[in-house]
Amino acid sequence: MTTENRVTHQEQRWGPVSRALSRWILKLWGWRIAPFPDIDKVVVVGGPHTSNWDGVLGFLGAISLNLDTAFLIKASAFKWPLASILRRTGGIPIDRTRATGVVEQAAELFKHHDRLVMVVTPEGTRTNAPRWKTGFHHIARLAKVPIVLAVPNYAKKELHFPLVLYPGEDMEADMRKMIECFANTTPRRPENLSAPVKAVRGKRKNQV
Repeated sequence: MTTENRVTHQEQRWGPVSRALSRWILKLWGWRIAPFPDIDKVVVVGGPHTSNWDGVLGFLGAISLNLDTAFLIKASAFKWPLASILRRTGGIPIDRTRATGVVEQAAELFKHHDRLVMVVTPEGTRTNAPRWKTGFHHIARLAKVPIVLAVPNYAKKELHFPLVLYPGEDMEADMRKMIECFANTTPRRPENLSAPVKAVRGKRKNQV
């Protein structure tokens, strides 16, 4: 990672006006944002992702909490006029042509930041994802940082962080814990839930 990328991302902070505006919008919509865990370096797993509004809510929530969030984008997307916008909103370029893979590059980023909140959506799509992507788990393990779930509840109008998970060798067990958390909430569009979350909800329904 270059010095330019490091400095640019560290300077990406939201000012008091942006934070106040985000809080005002969230209050106007009736949403509450729970306090974020006091952890400097973390992989945030957002979901369940069933609507474009999830991204809007997460973006406003991050600003209101003054989180220096980051998300990974292929390096080829960082061209004028999008480059400055992507960097300003937390985008970090990942070079897919490098010998080291995406997981290794992402994990390396944590070495160059005192604070880093890397946001991922394991479902990859907002509509009926057949399975979860697992790269975020490998990133967190390699970087030796915890995973925090960011879960919106549209019934309660609350964005909260119900699970802090230190990833272990048993990835399937870790995934089950996260899927269970996603299954506990009320998404905006339940019909768009990913297959793993739907399976848990269906099993619970059959047990009642």
